[in-house]
Amino acid sequence: MPHGLQTYTLLNMKPIVQQGNPVLRALAEYVEPQSITTPAMQALIADMHASLATQKDGVALAAPQIGESFQVFVVSPLIFKHGHRHQLVYINPEIIHLSSDTQWLEEGCLSCRWKIGEVKRSLTATIRAYDEHGVEFEERADGLLAHIFQHETDHLHGTLFIDKARKLREMTEAEIQETMN
Repeated sequence: MPHGLQTYTLLNMKPIVQQGNPVLRALAEYVEPQSITTPAMQALIADMHASLATQKDGVALAAPQIGESFQVFVVSPLIFKHGHRHQLVYINPEIIHLSSDTQWLEEGCLSCRWKIGEVKRSLTATIRAYDEHGVEFEERADGLLAHIFQHETDHLHGTLFIDKARKLREMTEAEIQETMN
């Protein structure tokens, strides 16, 4: 990231909104492809990356989570290992394929702080979206990234993980401390 952009994003970090805020329950607005490269949309993407970077336990963030009702989510580059190249910005994402193989996976959410539960998710997912340059792409993922695709796309449709979770509970103080270290 260029030095100037890093300085800009740190100054414009937006707080993550919490459960109960109506923006989290709304259908996020479609982003016209020609507006993706505008300064306003690029600023939103930078703000999302900056907000996500402040969360040690965050792996991805949807625009509604910073109070902006747009169909955009970003993924932390820290989740990728072995130098694999993946997209970090997904605009107007649409899941076009989910595997029939599913598993109950533990998950939490930056907008439902300190709650965890198990959600049944497909083990692989293929998504179609636009990147931050307005280029359409498709990406197939498994593991954590497939999980992220499903969780973040739910956000853009006004669904929180707590709506689907079983064994939902508050994290213990020890679990919270472990997460933050």
